[in-house]
Formats: sequence, structure tokens, C-alpha cells
Amino acid sequence: MKITAVVVTYNRLELLKHGIECLRKQRQLSKIIIVNNGSTDGTTEWLKGIGGMASQVSTASKEPNIDVINQENVGGSGGFYTGIKAAFDDGADWIWCMDDDVFPREDCLDNLLKHINEPNVGILSPRRILDGKVFTHEFQEFNFTNPFASMHGKKLSFKNNEYTVQSEGHEGVPIVGCDFEGPFISRKVVEKIGLPNKDLFIFCDDTDYCLRTHLAGFNLYYIPDAVMDKHKFFSDDTWTTRNQKKKWKRYYQVRNETYMNHHYGKNWAVRYVRGFIGVVGYWIPAVLSMPFTKAWSMSDLHTLWQAYKDGIHERLGKR
Repeated sequence: MKITAVVVTYNRLELLKHGIECLRKQRQLSKIIIVNNGSTDGTTEWLKGIGGMASQVSTASKEPNIDVINQENVGGSGGFYTGIKAAFDDGADWIWCMDDDVFPREDCLDNLLKHINEPNVGILSPRRILDGKVFTHEFQEFNFTNPFASMHGKKLSFKNNEYTVQSEGHEGVPIVGCDFEGPFISRKVVEKIGLPNKDLFIFCDDTDYCLRTHLAGFNLYYIPDAVMDKHKFFSDDTWTTRNQKKKWKRYYQVRNETYMNHHYGKNWAVRYVRGFIGVVGYWIPAVLSMPFTKAWSMSDLHTLWQAYKDGIHERLGKR
């Protein structure tokens, strides 16, 4: 069985180094493909020293080969498009996708592999730990009928996760959606539904891919005994600083969520109203905070409105 890890990175060299070391400890991993999205922090130069590295024999097993793909910054969606395609074309039976800020524990892959014979399995999602606590965005239903509720229905809660971890047999929990932070994807999925939508840039590329997998008839499972650690960002930032750093991403978040609702919505309200509610959810705290902080400006409100319009008209791509 050929198992390939796909790591997408951008300007996080130290985190990338740590992630690669964690992957080298996965006993059954065949290859690592690193997709470098135009990093400018020395990542490109460092990767020149490990690209094409041949397997090195250790006392236990061979280390995985490492391939490097350098490309312009096309976001996470473009990175996973490139990486999954490369892994698929290289004959991978399973493709293990992750950003550069998650770190699989030594037995993570072994525990994922215990579940590859689950009924009609398409994607397995590991459990993530952030700052000592369970971190989860996994959910069990898509909601494209009620515009006043999230499209992510029945999210796994912290209590659910803890109960699952303690349950007999550590069975996989059926889900329909997860993040691109460790999903273990069967080759059969790529054969049937193709590659991620590279035009989403960031946000919702994982949700869209999981939905397409689900609609194609595959099952997805959350595997609590396969554990990854997740890096914590912005821990020392104030509310203002955190919002200043993240607000450029809000365009893609609003646009892509609006696109998802418009593209898959079952009624007029979901296709048009739910995305607008998302815009208002940013507008209100932005307007209220403007007199007191520099977290938002009037031009940001216009950007969010443009994001909504682009989503409604399904205009994607890098802004």
C-alpha cells in the first residue's frame, strides 16, 4: 500500500521543519510531498536541501521519500489541488493532507490505518489537540435548507469527543465534514470526484471537498485515537491586533461561504439570505468598534459587501 502525505506551506519554516520530523516517524508512510506556495521566509532555500531526498535506512524502517513542489501562492486550495494531483498521479492509495501547523503523533498514521476497512470509507479525520484541549470543526450534517442556521449541522462537541475517546473499541464517528488538517483520503475518492476546487484560494475548500465526497456516496469518519497536535496562533495578541491580522482573510471567508450557500442551497433564502447574514455578522462589531479601535475601517465594510456579491455571482479565484 502506498501512502503519501501532502503538506502545504507558506512562510512557516520552523513549523514546517517540526511537521516533517513528525511525518518521518510515521512507520508506514511512503512519501512526503511538500507544496511550497511561494514562501519568502527562507523556506524555498531550505527545501532545496531536502527535495528528492532518498529513503534512509534506519534500524526500524525506511524513512519516506520527500518531493518538493514550488509554485506561486495560490492559497491552501491551490496547494492541495497541486499536492493531491501529484500524489494521485504517483499512484498513492491513500493521501494524507495537512497544513504546516499540525503535527501528527508517532502512532497517528497507524491508528488511521486501523479504520480503512470501515464501510465504504472515503475520508478519515484525526483528532486534533490545541493547547491541551480537543479542537474540532467536524460536523455530521450539511444544512442547506434553513438560512438562519449554520451550514455545518450537528458539530461534534467537546463532550462528544471525550465520550468517543473513552468508548469501547474507539470506533470511528460518522461525519460529513472536516478541515484539511489531517484528512486521510482514499484514492477512490479522487478517482470519482476529482480534485479540490483550487479557485476558492482559502476557506471552504475542505468543506466543499467533503460535501462532494459525501454526495458521491462515500462515508467519512472521525477517528479519535489518531491524534495530531495543532499550533496555537495569536495567543498574545489583543482583540484589535488579532482582527487586523486576520481581516484580509475575511473576504475569502465571506465570499466562499456565500458561494457554498448559493451553489448548493435548496431554496432562495439559503442561496441569498444566509450569506448576507454572515456579512452583517461582521458589519455590526466592526461599526461598533470603529470609534474605539483600529481593527476595522469603512473600506473593510465595502470589501465584505464585495465578497458577498462575488459569492452570489460565484466569482472565485485569488483577489
